[in-house]
Amino acid sequence: MAVEHPVTAPSGDQTRIHNIGYRSYDGPRLGRAYARRSLYSQSLRGAYGLGRSVKSKVLPMLLFVVMCVPAAIMVAVAVATKADALPVDYTRYAIIMQAVISLYVASQAPQSVSRDLRFKTVPLYFSRPIETADYVRAKFAALASALFVLTAAPLLVLYVGALLAKLDFADQTKGFGQGLVSVALLSLLFAGLGLVIASVTPRRGFGIAAVIAVLTISYGAVSTLQAIADAQNSTGSIPWIGLFSPVTLIDGVQSAFLGATSAFPGGIGPSNGEGVVYVLVVLGVIAASYGLLMRRYRRVGL
Repeated sequence: MAVEHPVTAPSGDQTRIHNIGYRSYDGPRLGRAYARRSLYSQSLRGAYGLGRSVKSKVLPMLLFVVMCVPAAIMVAVAVATKADALPVDYTRYAIIMQAVISLYVASQAPQSVSRDLRFKTVPLYFSRPIETADYVRAKFAALASALFVLTAAPLLVLYVGALLAKLDFADQTKGFGQGLVSVALLSLLFAGLGLVIASVTPRRGFGIAAVIAVLTISYGAVSTLQAIADAQNSTGSIPWIGLFSPVTLIDGVQSAFLGATSAFPGGIGPSNGEGVVYVLVVLGVIAASYGLLMRRYRRVGL
């Protein structure tokens, strides 16, 4: 049986009223642009673990090193052997290192958005002054910038090494520029896809698995179908099959317009006409990714 105890009010000498000095903010209002830049900056830093724990820095920094080490080795070999050309074209490097890039996207896209969803902090962002479009643009731009740093850094290593090896300046500058255009498109495409997939679930582990599955399974399926088409002498269908994987989309664009050698079976890349379709598909996927993110966060922010 519960026993009720009388509540005794504190005596006068035990009562204290403290003035803790809460005052309204009278300083400048920096507005949406400042909030958007701050969110972009923090998200970009977070993509490499800067400003976070040491544990958070290990994987992104390790992947960055893994991306750059092969380029440094190629440069060393080219300089030591006085080669007439680099072992790998600038436009081919990202395709060769696609597994590392996919792993980076899979690890950092959920880190960028999943925690906000899991801890339900997204509505706080939208309270004032930032809006849905600001949040999506900042997150999209931050991950795309982080990917561009990851993919452009080894190209810079190759370019500097080529100049040290006294290779033709004009040829190397042209190839370097084409490589930068290619990885810029790749960064936008992979960032959009990674964020859309990661925004579906607040669970970071599920997001990582989903991003890896989409990027690797699509590439494996497309490569298998292209190999089958090549074995059956159906070479005309090979470029069209390449439209269904992010990696082969970038491969098709750069082989059609950037002078790259295609990684498709038999080296059969898309023609200029087919390349236009590749460009439209890449731009369409990027735009669709942005639109899906906007719809997703409008619902979350309600």
